[in-house]
Amino acid sequence: MIRAQDLTKVYQMGDNEVRALDGASFTINKGEMIAIMGPSGSGKSTLMSIIGCLDVPSSGKYSLDDVSVETLDESKLAEVRGRKIGFVFQQFNLLARTSALENVMLPLTYAGYSGREREDRARKALERVGLGDRTHHAPNELSGGQQQRVAIARAIVNEPNILLADEPTGALDSKTGVEIMDLFQRLHQENGQTVILVTHDSYVARHTERIIKISDGKIVSDEVNLDPIKAGTPRVER
Repeated sequence: MIRAQDLTKVYQMGDNEVRALDGASFTINKGEMIAIMGPSGSGKSTLMSIIGCLDVPSSGKYSLDDVSVETLDESKLAEVRGRKIGFVFQQFNLLARTSALENVMLPLTYAGYSGREREDRARKALERVGLGDRTHHAPNELSGGQQQRVAIARAIVNEPNILLADEPTGALDSKTGVEIMDLFQRLHQENGQTVILVTHDSYVARHTERIIKISDGKIVSDEVNLDPIKAGTPRVER
């Protein structure tokens, strides 16, 4: 599904050239649940932006479903993002004065669905994340974990092929973080979606089937996780 070959991303900072990615290569198969793990400044957020078609590499090749993404213009990139990728971020990015239902409906508005269909799809997405009884609550009436569930519902309402999450438990306490990771695992198992978690947290990474580690813009390891954490397991560092 995803193939990256010798990806580089170079930023010009005044007179200095910053190489955020430096020859990263990997493949991700359809239906995998993987983590891209690295410390702050490792290049993982830049890599996430390229995987999510929010940016294009300076050089190298990135193909998604056999389409060379680096050749697409902004309108085509936006189309790919809207159809194929659901995004979840550390900050929930919900509209403050808008209900959970309306927040989840938002991507469907741009996709051209009718009002009734938007509402039906949004309700079903909220039910899938356990918030069927919170449809008319505004974000300030929800806990942090519930707000992240709304954000996840918004990410899956278009039924994307890829769910891409950037530090999805970073703004949550440890107990709520466990619940959110359990939800990602359940969604992956139920729908067979490709789930990519970008994180610095080894606990989050250990919920996945495979862990790609990045440092200084380079892939330093790519290993199958032989002992993934199962849903419902309390957080214990090791």
